[in-house]
Amino acid sequence: MSPNPLVGAVIVRDGEIIGEGFHAELGGLHAERAALADAARRGEDVAGATMYVTLEPCAHQGRQPPCSDAIIEADLGRVVIASDDPTTKAAGKGPEQMRAAGLRVDFADRRSERGPTVASGLAATPGIDPEIATDARLLNQPFRKHGMTGEPWVLLKTAMSLDGRTVTPEGASPWISGERSRELVHVWRGECDAIAVGIGTVLADDPLLTARLGEARQPVRVVFDSAARLPLDSQLLATLDEAPVTVIHGPDADPARLEALLAAGAETIAVGGATLAERVRPALVGLGRRGLTSLLLEGGATLAAAFAAAEQVDEARVFVAPLLLGGPMPDVPFAGLQGQPLESTAVGEDTLIRTRFKEW
Repeated sequence: MSPNPLVGAVIVRDGEIIGEGFHAELGGLHAERAALADAARRGEDVAGATMYVTLEPCAHQGRQPPCSDAIIEADLGRVVIASDDPTTKAAGKGPEQMRAAGLRVDFADRRSERGPTVASGLAATPGIDPEIATDARLLNQPFRKHGMTGEPWVLLKTAMSLDGRTVTPEGASPWISGERSRELVHVWRGECDAIAVGIGTVLADDPLLTARLGEARQPVRVVFDSAARLPLDSQLLATLDEAPVTVIHGPDADPARLEALLAAGAETIAVGGATLAERVRPALVGLGRRGLTSLLLEGGATLAAAFAAAEQVDEARVFVAPLLLGGPMPDVPFAGLQGQPLESTAVGEDTLIRTRFKEW
């Protein structure tokens, strides 16, 4: 699906759904055209009906033709939009075109409205729950952030014991979270464009960082490696046929090491900054330029602390395991960040806590 958003559409007449669709794959029909095609298969006449859609319909030619054209040609009477599209190529153009053609166009949250006659802080459209707009925005945070900033949305994943430890004692099992939690992480890997770790994690664990669950889409594997120390015999480089590897390095990395990494098939991105935290934002810019809209941050407290210090964590998902590990109190990776709790749910024997730090 990435870099496209998650979008669904339904067509309703007299309280009954007469067509529905969603954007199933990159390059495939957009939700609006899929819903119109479904109504046609059902033999339904959509003239004058209302379409409800997750995201404002596009008015530009991409992999698919403009959805606003299809809606106008179908002679729909009204379009209700859950959330705006923040990208410059789309923002406001579809609604403007549809209104010019005589359709009624409403946003669930009228703060999404644009134009010189629209004031900020307008009340929600009567009869439509404004929480629909919030749900739609949260559904597409990677798309929205990339569209607004050019950078990927950052999801921090970590696991800790009841006493706040994120590393097990030497000689013990390396896992803090349970099996079901680890399976869920593989789902997240398949949903994100990229997964990032620090070089310390690679040197200590030699991880694969692939999504090993069914026919999952494989993320780009990103290593923050200021001195380009990634071993040429690492599992990451040995499995480039499964998923690409990108090395984020500093300006003083050994050119011979960089040449060896490139010869092995890795991509390299040079970023400036005296500290790891200072290199985070330039790295996100570089990854965003490559079309990556979401980054799963998995690797170690050092990298997590750097992203937190740079205030570049958008959401955190923390597994709390029913363990008391003892030992010295570790540094908290995201000390100082204040977020908005989203949910707390049981995952096997663990508790998953989701917190949002930014909304786009």
